[in-house]
Amino acid sequence: MAPLFGIASWREAAPGYRFEFPRDHASHPEFKLEWWYYTGNVQTTAGRRFGYQVTFFRVGIDPAPANPSRWAVRDLFMTHLAVSDPRGRRYRFDERLSRGGPGLAGAATDLYRVWNEDWSASLDAQGRHVIRAIDQGTGVELTLDEGKRPAINGVNGVSQKGEQAGNASHYYSLTRMPTRGTLIIEGERFDVTGESWMDHEFGTSFLEKAQQGWDWLSIQLADGRDLMLYQLRRADGSRDPRSSATVVDQQGRTTHLAANDFTTTATGSPFRAPSGAAYPVRWTIRIPGMQLALDVTTPLENQELSTRGAGVSYWEGVIDVSGTSGGSAVTGRGYLEMTGYRGNLGRVMSGQ
Repeated sequence: MAPLFGIASWREAAPGYRFEFPRDHASHPEFKLEWWYYTGNVQTTAGRRFGYQVTFFRVGIDPAPANPSRWAVRDLFMTHLAVSDPRGRRYRFDERLSRGGPGLAGAATDLYRVWNEDWSASLDAQGRHVIRAIDQGTGVELTLDEGKRPAINGVNGVSQKGEQAGNASHYYSLTRMPTRGTLIIEGERFDVTGESWMDHEFGTSFLEKAQQGWDWLSIQLADGRDLMLYQLRRADGSRDPRSSATVVDQQGRTTHLAANDFTTTATGSPFRAPSGAAYPVRWTIRIPGMQLALDVTTPLENQELSTRGAGVSYWEGVIDVSGTSGGSAVTGRGYLEMTGYRGNLGRVMSGQ
């Protein structure tokens, strides 16, 4: 897998980047790595809860192919689809791996549309995000309003991930997207509504060899605030000082948090997944400067994705949140992603 992520003459994420929307929803082929990530907690009118994930990954192969043909291989596209059914104790995952090319996969640069065969995410004429990904009787057909304005993560337009200046990304989130549509699992169709989260991230080199993986959370609190938080884990078990968070208030204003502004602590016994990885599925989060104390649990422990295309296993699933804010009770829902618990993801993503 390492050759896919080797670094050639690609543009690096650097401070000073100025986002412009909707332009920056589209693809950035001058960067080697890019992904469009959607997750959501949705429910039926009867209150039955589901979760979903749809993520499109673009991996650059050649920054300047000599062959001008549309069939020249410039990019590889991986797409992950997952549906969680806590009540039914079901978690279903599918993936697609295609090279970029006509009729296969691609990402437009002049407008927002990314696709992998008949799976796609795009903007419609009203500026809504439309997601369609269905295979083997499981998937989603959803329409998402943007809700709050995009939240820019990091400092000065860049989210630093490693010690080297170029080990960084340009990264924004749409943190609370009103959602409606259809969710399908094993042939059962459900009309659903709820709230989704989108991340769009692009850069050329993210993790370093000494970084084992990350624990990432998106949280939508019932009081209208949203929280993006990631903890980078080093191979020696320590927490990387470039861990970071963003708090988005009810009006969409953002507050950046550095690693020393918050703590994340795994609690309880980890979940032993079929791959053999042990995932800590219970966490506490403390942000003293905001008097915020949160406990994170999941209604469905087995939400591990074991990918064939990337050869990587990771945990990605729905979570529940409870705690206090300024001494008052607060609740919420969200998504938790944990990588690098089965193999060193930094070695994969650094090409080393």
